[in-house]
Amino acid sequence: MTDEDDLRLCPLPDEVALLLAELAAPPRLVAHLRLVHDVAVRLVDGSAALWPGLEFDRAAVLFGAATHDVGKAVHRAELSGPGSAHEAAGRELLLAAGVAPQLARFAAGHASWGPHSGVEDLLVSLADKVWKNKRVPDLEDLLVGAVVRAGGGERWEVFLALDELLTAIGDGAEERLAYQALFAADRAFFAAERAFFAAERAD
Repeated sequence: MTDEDDLRLCPLPDEVALLLAELAAPPRLVAHLRLVHDVAVRLVDGSAALWPGLEFDRAAVLFGAATHDVGKAVHRAELSGPGSAHEAAGRELLLAAGVAPQLARFAAGHASWGPHSGVEDLLVSLADKVWKNKRVPDLEDLLVGAVVRAGGGERWEVFLALDELLTAIGDGAEERLAYQALFAADRAFFAAERAFFAAERAD
């Protein structure tokens, strides 16, 4: 990806970029991870500003967002179709690469959450939804509850503040979706497509 194409996205953590290169991750997967990671930066920074008493590991959330779908480097059909095989596979890939279990867990758990989910897990899952402006009331309600328990204010106040934050982030979804669509799901196809268009321009 070139600088002019990147929507000024926050760069992926260095260790994640290296891992994706080693896995020969498809361009669309890299684009998706960059987008969700960028949204996670906005989400954690906004949350920290709104609710300073809410404790969470910022670096863990950002790592989780940057690697949540890494298993799709193996289960490539899930880049353009449904499937959950990438979840366990992603965790295993990260563990094999020496990533600590507490960080590898996001790859396996980003699509599921519940009352016992930690704040970091909720934020990663939320980033993976709001990047495309998908709102999930049950997931959002869990974060609202966590903020209230941390002394972040009355439930209705927290709900309104979170809604405003997610609406602001979600407003960029159309541009993010268009950006992701620029990249092929398969690296070989992407290379062939680029060669074709280069030849077309040369004629």
